[in-house]
Formats: sequence, structure tokens, C-alpha cells
Amino acid sequence: MQQTIQHIIDDAPFKVHMFVKDFKTNQFIITERLDEPFSSASLIKVPILIAVLDYLQNHHESLHQIITIRREDWVDFSVISEQKITTSTINELLIWMITTSDNTATNVLIDFIGMDVINLFCRQIGLNHTQVQRKMMDFERLANGVDNITCARDMAHLFSRIYAKNLLNPEFSQLVIDILCRQRFHESLRRYIADDVEIAHKTGGLDSVDHDVGIVYSDVQDYGIGVFMTEVTENDIARQIIGHLSKAVFDTLIRQKGEAT
Repeated sequence: MQQTIQHIIDDAPFKVHMFVKDFKTNQFIITERLDEPFSSASLIKVPILIAVLDYLQNHHESLHQIITIRREDWVDFSVISEQKITTSTINELLIWMITTSDNTATNVLIDFIGMDVINLFCRQIGLNHTQVQRKMMDFERLANGVDNITCARDMAHLFSRIYAKNLLNPEFSQLVIDILCRQRFHESLRRYIADDVEIAHKTGGLDSVDHDVGIVYSDVQDYGIGVFMTEVTENDIARQIIGHLSKAVFDTLIRQKGEAT
């Protein structure tokens, strides 16, 4: 598998950051540029999801409390904006933020607990290169070089802890996995996998980056995988490369092992 993976990485026209990890042993199987920071795009929504739930847990607040959404909060790439929704529960906002990568929901949740709280939470749980520095669709700050960042090692660590269910109480820990499993974008990690496999994952993309990271659950072996493409000039090609890398891992860890047992 390593040789196939390396061949795909070497032939890629864009820069590849990657990990594959056995979450039961907590050992890396594949690593590539683990510690090089990059623009997180919508991957940042996963630590925001957990930070919000941690805030609710610590402050004994309800997941189903109603939040007001102002008209000025509506931004593009948002089913909330499309429906002109002005109130929502936190639970609904969390679901939309992950499953459809809703930018309005994300910005409302950032305002709900604050960037400083999110960034402190990231540091406390060991995400050393992950930081929220701008809201979604804030292209003015992005043009000035202010962006949300992470790295492959941070995402591996985060999803390891999601898998272990040791970040939140049992109810919220399971909720995180359930929401990630409802992801509606499948053009990358799942792209070339025909099997009906369960993947708890999150995508992220901008013009110059394309990412997908998550947990693959199977009867044969559970594993974590993240493929992060930077210096991208064609997003669909980047997603195809992520798909090829994901399938190479799946075929080795799941299909071949399953056929051998």
C-alpha cells in the first residue's frame, strides 16, 4: 500500500498532506507532511462543533435552545440563508454546519461562544496548529492574509479523540459521530468506494485547497484517514486524487483483509 500511495502522491500536480491511522492502536500507518500548516477551509467546522458542545456541557445549557439569526448573518453557501431562517436551535445549526457545510450556521455559532473560546479549546485538547481567525465568507480578512489554519497531525489527533469518545460526555460524543456520518458531500474520500461503508467525515475546500478527513468504520478494521490538498489549481482533479488515495487505503485495510479472513 505504501508504494501505491507514494506513487499517487509523487504524481499529484498539487501538494499532498496525508495521514492514515489505526485508531485502535493509535499508530500511524501513512504520514505525509504531518506538521505543515495549511488553510483549513471548512475542516475548521469540526473543532467548532466540538467546542460548542463543550461549552454547552460546561455551562449546563440546552442543545435545543433557540438562537436568533439576524438578516445580516445570512451569507452564501447556506441553506439557512436560502430559506431566510431567523431562528434555529443550536442542534439544528450544528447539523447544518457539518452536513451541508452551512456558512451562516458556522458564523452564528462562532458568535455564540466567541473565537477566543474556540481557540482556547483547541489548545486545551492538543490542536497546536489549529486556529479560527476569520468567519466564513470573510474574504476581506482572507485577502489580508488572515485565515483559519490547521495541519494533518492536528486533524489526526482530533479524529482520534472523536473515535475514542473522550472529548465530551457520552451523549455529545456520540452526537458528534452521528452528525459527521450524515455528511452530504462524498466527492473525495468516498468517491471510488463502491461498498456501503460508514464514514464519519468532513470536507473542506477553497479555490486553492481541497480536503477530506474522517473515520472509516468496518467489521474488518476501523481507521482514520485525512487527505489535504494545497496549491490546488483544479478542485475536481484534487478530489479525484483524494479518491484514489482513499481507495488504495480501503482496498488494503478492508477489502484484502476481509477476503483473507
